[in-house]
Amino acid sequence: MTTATIEPRVTVGDGLRQTLTLAWRTIVQVRHNPWELGDYSIQPIMFVLLFTYVFGGAIAGSTGDYLTFALPGIIVMNMLFVTMYVGTGLNTDLTKGVFDRLRSLPIARWAPLAGRILADQVKQAWSIFLLLVVGMILGFRIGTNLAGLLAAVALLLTFALAFSWVSVLVGVLAKDPERVQLFGFTALFPVTFVSNVFVRTDTMPGWLQAWVKLNPVTHLADAARGLMVGGPAADSVVWSLVWAAAIVAVFAPLSVYALKRRV
Repeated sequence: MTTATIEPRVTVGDGLRQTLTLAWRTIVQVRHNPWELGDYSIQPIMFVLLFTYVFGGAIAGSTGDYLTFALPGIIVMNMLFVTMYVGTGLNTDLTKGVFDRLRSLPIARWAPLAGRILADQVKQAWSIFLLLVVGMILGFRIGTNLAGLLAAVALLLTFALAFSWVSVLVGVLAKDPERVQLFGFTALFPVTFVSNVFVRTDTMPGWLQAWVKLNPVTHLADAARGLMVGGPAADSVVWSLVWAAAIVAVFAPLSVYALKRRV
């Protein structure tokens, strides 16, 4: 008589611990890929310096005024690009068979994906902190209070968490990590630049303003400015959360379905 092998049940607590372990694995991999560290550390600092000191005087009249306007928007833009590393890392694990090996272990089935998304949140927090420090060194000042700053950071991390599902879907569908990066440059550059990240909406042609006002990047940039610098923020915060919920509602089911089909 044979006895059936019963797989050990993974509890929610076990799954959370496994998620933290896999998130740490993703974070420490950065030391083997210094270019990634440069992308979410050096590159955004270069954007701040170049736009502030090359274009700031022409756009806003002074570099200080422009830095106050542009830094929250640059943080938003950088946040969107950093989320692409979720898809790049996931695609690398899928194409090299790492994801299959992880799922063959007695761990929660959702832990590998959750760990990668959690690691992205840590990278996002680091990028936001780094840009704020650099901005303050250059003269940027919080015009509200600590609660406003923390609310802005929480909103940015919430939107990053939602937008990570877009990156997950691209990472699952793409044939290789290079195609994930290609999507980031091809799709995100128009979305971020055709917004009010770098210039005010009312300085643009009327036909372009209509798109800019609908752009979720514009709402998020306005919300970050309002919470960090001061000014109206409530409507922009609400619209940012609505966009985040809509992105999750559309892309999370599609990502899970595509991942199940691939693995």
